[in-house]
Amino acid sequence: MTHPDPQARIATLERELAWANLKIQSLVEELRQFRVKLLGPKSESLNNLQLELLADQEPGTTLDEVEAETKRPPLTVAPPRERKPHPGRKPLPENLPRVEEIVHGADPTCRACGAETTVIGYDESELLDVEPARYFVRMIKREKRACRSCEQGSVTMAPVAPRIVEKGLASDSVVVETIIAKYADHLPLYRQAAILEREAGLEIGRATLDGWVMRVGELLVPVVTAMRQDLLRARYLQADETIVPVQMHDKRGADHQAYLWQYGKPGGETVFDFQLGRGREGPLKFLGGWEGILQTDGYQVYDGCNGSGSSPA
Repeated sequence: MTHPDPQARIATLERELAWANLKIQSLVEELRQFRVKLLGPKSESLNNLQLELLADQEPGTTLDEVEAETKRPPLTVAPPRERKPHPGRKPLPENLPRVEEIVHGADPTCRACGAETTVIGYDESELLDVEPARYFVRMIKREKRACRSCEQGSVTMAPVAPRIVEKGLASDSVVVETIIAKYADHLPLYRQAAILEREAGLEIGRATLDGWVMRVGELLVPVVTAMRQDLLRARYLQADETIVPVQMHDKRGADHQAYLWQYGKPGGETVFDFQLGRGREGPLKFLGGWEGILQTDGYQVYDGCNGSGSSPA
């Protein structure tokens, strides 16, 4: 049995491969023409990848969708983003106090000869640390003094220092921290009560904490009054109102919609006036007989509150 010539066999396979490639190209072009005819004449401007997506992945494509696809930019691959060098860790602020901690070496002797080693320097690093709040009871003892030389002398004591909450169990520092946590850090009173119980084992009711807040508000009334008087000396003011929900004792299941009225001047004071409603009596009471330019959002209750009509923003 004779074996065919290898070179002849290779030549035959190459001719068949070339013919197959030509056939594939012809079929691909026929498929493209079919897709163009199927999707409409405007699809001629689409590239092969867009045609495949429309014909194979979206068989229900309409002519309008094809037109929209022709207006899209060619599909390109975005170049890799250039990574910026990391700026590194920022140093801790210099104004924070530094507490030094020295970690002594584990072995004070030389491993080679056994002699005592000498400190030649330190490897330094900084960590941000915190001391948890420490609650304690301050015991105040006022001296009672009396004269032992005569019987007319009476017992004397130093007067009690004024405090925010008179006869209360909390110092001014505790009350002030409660106010700051509530209004600056937005920490509700019920959460502060839970923190006090967890950190110090103190069970302080919300009614007590509410009393502290109300007392601070009473002490700040003269300050707000002075701010309002200074505000009304200006000839140009801005006013607006915003909704604030309020829990009412006579309403259960829903909050009452009250309002905070804001009055301010550029670069000066801003005073908030609480009102249960949105009627004209609020700004009339606050502004009194003030006359000037009042800039508002056009809400009609402001009309006439400045003596000559308000100016919409």
